[in-house]
Amino acid sequence: MEEITHTNRPVIKCESVYKIFGENAKRLLEESNGVVDAKKFLDAGCAVGVNNASIEVYRGEMLVVMGLSGSGKSTLLRCISRLTDTTSGNIFIDGDDLLAMSSKKLIELRRNKMGMVFQSFALLPHKTVLENIAFPLQVKGQSTADSMKRAVDMVELVGLTGRENYFPRQLSGGQQQRVGIARSLAVEPDIWFLDEPFSALDPLIRKEMQDEFMRLQGVLNKTILFVTHDFSEALRLADRIAIMKDGIIEQLDTPANIVLNPATEYVRKFTEEVPREKVLKIKSVMDPVDDSLELSDLKVSKDAIIESVAEAVLSEQKSVGVVDDNDVLIGTVHASKVIHLLFGGHERNA
Repeated sequence: MEEITHTNRPVIKCESVYKIFGENAKRLLEESNGVVDAKKFLDAGCAVGVNNASIEVYRGEMLVVMGLSGSGKSTLLRCISRLTDTTSGNIFIDGDDLLAMSSKKLIELRRNKMGMVFQSFALLPHKTVLENIAFPLQVKGQSTADSMKRAVDMVELVGLTGRENYFPRQLSGGQQQRVGIARSLAVEPDIWFLDEPFSALDPLIRKEMQDEFMRLQGVLNKTILFVTHDFSEALRLADRIAIMKDGIIEQLDTPANIVLNPATEYVRKFTEEVPREKVLKIKSVMDPVDDSLELSDLKVSKDAIIESVAEAVLSEQKSVGVVDDNDVLIGTVHASKVIHLLFGGHERNA
């Protein structure tokens, strides 16, 4: 996916967000001056969910929040969608103060701007595929005819044509998840929250759903906060990744920078077994264009996974041109760069 340069205001902005569970959470947080020791808080009867998290998500960007169970990733998402109240901090959606919103304005925001997909498909068992997808539109007050027309479009978008009148029990897990995705997209949300949406699926269907999800994002260009515990999934989908541990964001960066330059020992452990050539794109190792350099006739796409073009690049004596989606030269890559990545990539982290 595209690396995005940001000149505009973030769609989602979190400033020093804390979520502490427990009766004395606010008092303990105030006494700690923002420096939270999870063990001390636990001894005092409080559990730390999110610890001083600050993030910005920009229009059309997919930020993947990943971490192991209990890392705080789902709690952070629930704070940003205000399904959970924060203990402290600020959250802005399109510049509006989320935490200051009235219940009425919050409902309006959720209905008109936010789409949500969770691990449990939460489909209505007595309604067909079409009826499930149309349901949120009818809640918003759309006519049956208009909502059904939109539902038909969504069925086509997620590849379920022919199953419009099936009930959830007649669908596979992957198909049910597609209905959940279609239902959340029916309201045309600007912001899309996805909390472990594929983790209940078997590996093959999960890969298919990731492919489908990337296709949809290519078409729709939503602003997405995607939560997962699967590092491979994060690397595959993200424009940027936030890795969490014990409520703290350990590193927030592009997949390439996280793999090549892990900021902490915890992040390094995640990345050490990653075969770089299978996840990094050519653009992450390319050099700037040098007009004095004579290039090979071969050109490769900036988004090509290194493994897929390594053999071709290694067979060239000269540097290879790297082109964007419009076939414009934006960089070069030499065989030596690929060799270093394939055979010397782990030395820094050893």
